[in-house]
Amino acid sequence: MKTLKIRWQRLVDESGITCTRCKATEKEVEKAFYILKQSFAPRGLDVILEKAVIDSDVFAKDPLVSNRLWIDDRPLEEWLKAQVGKSPCCSGPCHNEGCRTITLEGRTYEMVPAELIIEAGLLAASRLASQSDDMV
Repeated sequence: MKTLKIRWQRLVDESGITCTRCKATEKEVEKAFYILKQSFAPRGLDVILEKAVIDSDVFAKDPLVSNRLWIDDRPLEEWLKAQVGKSPCCSGPCHNEGCRTITLEGRTYEMVPAELIIEAGLLAASRLASQSDDMV
């Protein structure tokens, strides 16, 4: 069985708290994961979700590593041909830093919606299917 991996990472402080932007994205990641997993299972494609935590030191060096997604080991923005940007976040563990945003077709997303994750998942699954066809 082929596997499609979704990997998501975000800042979590020492007390286990993340920002509202990352909390909202987490709900969307889980929603997209469930939809993709249910949709692809009958086609012999397993979907797995990995959640990674980055600490304050890593975040301080590069705030754009938080709230980042990969689909099948490729950044979400590559699948969607989107641009990465930043905007001030909350006063939580981010301390109003310029946190990751995604801009696609003129619209900027602070929280990554499930629809974008699903779209990238479909593109990745299509690539996996074509690789399987090449092997036959």
